[in-house]
Formats: sequence, structure tokens, C-alpha cells
Amino acid sequence: MKFSVLTLFPEQVKHFLSESIIGRAEEKGILSIDAVDIRDFSGNKYGKVDDTLFGGGTGMLMQCEPVYQAFSSLYDAGNEPKPHCIFMSPKGSVLTQEKAKELSKYDHLVILCGHYEGIDQRVLDEIVDEDLSIGDYVLTGGEVAACVVIDCISRMIEGVLPNSEAYEEESHMQGYLEAPQYTKPNVWHDKRVPDVMLSGNHAKIKEWKRIHGLYDTWKRRPDMLSKLNLSPDTWKQMLLIDQEENEK
Repeated sequence: MKFSVLTLFPEQVKHFLSESIIGRAEEKGILSIDAVDIRDFSGNKYGKVDDTLFGGGTGMLMQCEPVYQAFSSLYDAGNEPKPHCIFMSPKGSVLTQEKAKELSKYDHLVILCGHYEGIDQRVLDEIVDEDLSIGDYVLTGGEVAACVVIDCISRMIEGVLPNSEAYEEESHMQGYLEAPQYTKPNVWHDKRVPDVMLSGNHAKIKEWKRIHGLYDTWKRRPDMLSKLNLSPDTWKQMLLIDQEENEK
């Protein structure tokens, strides 16, 4: 899969994504990540790509032409389909695991990062297919958000992780949070690993993880739980866990 990031700070993007799992996947050729400097398309010797706002207001706005030329450099319009273009914006729909799965099906994603007061609306209307946000807050630029999106999507590309189980049982993949996890030693600070996790009974372990994942979702993210149709038996088991927790 190919990612192209249109940005004023390409080194920030390259540095973040060159490490760990994503960096190794790029080295193997599973992913292609390119950070394109919009200033290279400024058309002036100063690399200036912004100007004052019509109608007044503080700050500067990125101009249409440099952004348009940077985007156009990514494909041959006469012979190739237009790549799917995402604009990182607090106005966009919030990134979810479902959205990440949807975006992972594209062969080529272009992620446009704004800066200053944003980007002239006219070029956004021409090249952008959807706005995307990583949360209800404002950042100084879209670069950090773009890296989050690429990291989230990349984990579901075949070959990036050892196998699909490495992400299928994580938080949000089934619509609820992941259950608590444990490693050696069996006892630490007088706290024991739950007996079921040491039983070797994979069916019981799987059910324990499901119920405790749902319980954690109930307590931490009830907004997620409201979207699930849970059986009376599941609720009964969750209430038993709650009773045990309150008795500790």
C-alpha cells in the first residue's frame, strides 16, 4: 500500500514513521510512505505558500496552487485514477477502527496536512475526498494526525504484523475494549494472575477475555457498549464481576 503525505514538514513525518513496526514494513516493501514538501511547488525562490485571509482575520492561509501542484505530482491524470485524498481537519469525521479498516482497502492514499490557519477552500473542494479528524481538539498542524492515521491503517495490511490475530483481538476490533493481559511472574506484589489464564483451557480463556473486555468497556467506555446487543446472561456475568470488584 502506498501513502503520500502532503506537508510543509516532511522530515517530521518521515522521522516518526521510520521507526518500529511501520519502519520495518517499509523496509520490506510492504508499505510505501512518501512525504511531499508542498514548498517545492511554491513557484517562488522563498518557498512561500501562504498569504493573508480575505475578509480579515489573524494568521495566514495556505494557497491553492502549491497544494494543487503537489497533489498533481503524485499521479498521471491522463493514465492513472485519482488517488483517494484525505484532509486532516478538526471538521472531519473522527477516526475509528471501522474507518481504518475501510481505508486499508485503498492502494494509494494521499493525506493532506494543513498548517497556519488552514488551506484555501477552493483547492480542498477540488482534490479532497473526505475530511478526517483524530479527535475533538485542534493541533498546530496535520502532520501528527497523519502519522496516527497511517499507523492505524498499516497494522491491518497483510505482512505488517505477524498474523491477523495480532490485531483482531485488540481494543475496538470487536466493538469493545480488550481484556486485561498478564505475563510472568504468576504473583507480583501479592497480586495473582487469574487462575483461568493458567488453566490451558483455551475455550474458557477466550470466554474470560470476552466477558472481561465487555466489563472494562462498561466501566470505561459505556458509550461503546450501548451499540452492542448483549444477552441477559452476558449482563449477569458482568454484574458478578462488578460485585467481586466492589468486594475487594
